[in-house]
Amino acid sequence: MSNAEHAVMRDRSLAKGLIAGLIGGLAGTVAKAFAERMFPAHANGESRPSWAEEEGYAQHELVPAANALPFEEIHWGFGASVGAAYGALAEFYPVATSKEGASFGMALEALTEEGALTRLGVAAPPQDHSMREHASEITSSVVFGMTTEMVRSVVRRLL
Repeated sequence: MSNAEHAVMRDRSLAKGLIAGLIGGLAGTVAKAFAERMFPAHANGESRPSWAEEEGYAQHELVPAANALPFEEIHWGFGASVGAAYGALAEFYPVATSKEGASFGMALEALTEEGALTRLGVAAPPQDHSMREHASEITSSVVFGMTTEMVRSVVRRLL
């Protein structure tokens, strides 16, 4: 093992990766919220997808209105926890940061919006989404991933 490889391996820290990723994830959540406002999934006047009304979901809620959790709290917690996990992964598997975080954003989009949320019955299947909805979700997810990576890498260097 060369000195450079040894120096890199000694500098790896799970705690620092988690902290940097958590901060990056929070920044990514803010950026995603701005991206969703700039590129909304629905046209003006359309507040929620038709499947949500049919299933009895209120606007900005992931569960039926009777026992709803605030949507913003879920976004902050999810962004922070996914960012922390990403930071830990990046610490030991730097290839995960490819494309300045865009790959991370796309993978997250595929795993959540088009995977887990659909299976949980919280989101409509991808084929029921309009092209505008797909474009908005992909754009905001890439913005989340790239912002998370940019902030994570800066914070990690400072730690």
